Amino acid sequence: MTSPAHDAELLKASTERLLNAAAKLDPATLSEPSQLPGWTRGHVLAHLARNADALVNVLAGRPMYASAEARESDIERDAPRAPDVQLDDLRTGAERLDAAFAEEDGESWQRTVELRNGVTDLAASLPFRRWIEIELHHVDLGIGYTLEDLPGAFVDRELENMAKRFSRHPGIPEAIELRAEDGRVLHTGAAPGTAPGGQVIVSGSPTALVGWLTGRTTGSGLSARGSLPALPAL
Repeated sequence: MTSPAHDAELLKASTERLLNAAAKLDPATLSEPSQLPGWTRGHVLAHLARNADALVNVLAGRPMYASAEARESDIERDAPRAPDVQLDDLRTGAERLDAAFAEEDGESWQRTVELRNGVTDLAASLPFRRWIEIELHHVDLGIGYTLEDLPGAFVDRELENMAKRFSRHPGIPEAIELRAEDGRVLHTGAAPGTAPGGQVIVSGSPTALVGWLTGRTTGSGLSARGSLPALPAL
């Protein structure tokens, strides 16, 4: 059984792992490309710092970001900073978010909050949403933490999360059946029986499936009956 408070504790551990790993970066390696197209490692860390502030805003009932343009400009502004400045900003932002999570209780976790682009969710979802940011962007830094290092509990949750996210997505004409090596079967994409693109069965480890669904791989380690469907950008 998961709870937002438990997710917040798991998030703390993941954040500490990332901070410890990023502490080894020097100015040269920080300015090198990350595994995200167009972003350096500095961009990744700056994004994570500003995302923590954004989630504090959400919990306080404020807009997540002032605007899409402000979000992008803040990341560009902060990306070139020295490693110690980046890490201090990320750590203090994470601590502010931890404190905001600690103020929530059973009732307040169940309120509806607004994220970007009009998306709404329960406040209880925010610790897991932040956990996703930390784990996947730790991989994106390209400093030795890979998809295979993702915690098993995280992989299991994220596989179900991504299947739900892409379910009935207008950008996926195929019905997709995901078959994980642990025996789980999940469905995503178009509704079975109504898909103009037919049905595709994709099989592999939970980690390989998560890597593909989150755009971190092109489908390495997976097998499919037919070509792997093209997935929408996240």
